[in-house]
Amino acid sequence: MSDFSDLANLDQQQLIEKLTVKILDQIDRGNQTPIVLIDGRAGSGKSTFAEKLQQQLFREGESAPRVIHMDNIYEGWEGLSLGSDYLFRFILNPLARKETASWQDWSWVRNERSSWREFSGGTPLIVEGCGALSERSKEHAYISLWLEASEEVRRQRWLERERHLDKFDFWAAQELDFYARKKSKSLADLVIQTD
Repeated sequence: MSDFSDLANLDQQQLIEKLTVKILDQIDRGNQTPIVLIDGRAGSGKSTFAEKLQQQLFREGESAPRVIHMDNIYEGWEGLSLGSDYLFRFILNPLARKETASWQDWSWVRNERSSWREFSGGTPLIVEGCGALSERSKEHAYISLWLEASEEVRRQRWLERERHLDKFDFWAAQELDFYARKKSKSLADLVIQTD
């Protein structure tokens, strides 16, 4: 188990820089696919954090990390729990067995599974989204992060992204149920405040 206490109380840019050093050190030590799980409630800043970490790893490392967005895995608006299971079964488990992960993205337009994706490892993997962190997924992660923001900030970010709040409360109820069962925040190696 790695110690991440030196990452506590850093601003976000410092955190990303130090996390990048630790992830690249894992590669130097033989872990060719260190997995970073980024979870938190909708609007907590997961996608933004993942993008910044990916860019920093690309600048400092030799190749671009793969980013998987849970939004591309959920089976629609009711798919948080199924998406978490899908991540484990079709992506993390095969990678743990040193096999190629193969999965289908979800088409929100057609409301069905669509394009096939593959990943064989060899670069860091960043998985971001609600439901990314569970006991089962944590087993395969180098580090797991929980991003936290107030409901007011999260609601505003949702509105800026979606341009409406139609599904916010529906999704929030699903999150509350999932996180009450999975205790994702308590599993995180690091909790990061983003507001």
